[in-house]
Amino acid sequence: MNIPKELLYTRDHEWIKIDGDIATVGITDFAQGELGDIVYVEIETIGETLEAEAVFGSVEAVKTVSDLMMPITGELLSLNEELEANPELINTDPYGAGWMVKIKVQDKVANLLTSAEYSALIGG
Repeated sequence: MNIPKELLYTRDHEWIKIDGDIATVGITDFAQGELGDIVYVEIETIGETLEAEAVFGSVEAVKTVSDLMMPITGELLSLNEELEANPELINTDPYGAGWMVKIKVQDKVANLLTSAEYSALIGG
């Protein structure tokens, strides 16, 4: 199981990388493995400011649809447009080419987990 140490994680299986006041968000390797083959990503909240733990979109896999939750409060600036044509990037490279959105951070205070804490959560 790949759990990069430089990222932070949520109990809902999103990862976040904060760089100044911009954060990149995606779902974890564990989450994509549980979902199976991802066939569609829907994010219609670009330009909106959402609170931590609010739903910002969804991913559709062959066997289920799962909500995507904001790890922190912020404004959704952009989405990874590559996912429209290639949603499987989430399965093949969840921490790289499979990133989902960029957020302008408004509040860093959230219940984020370190890689060790996330690993313990998923039984790693």
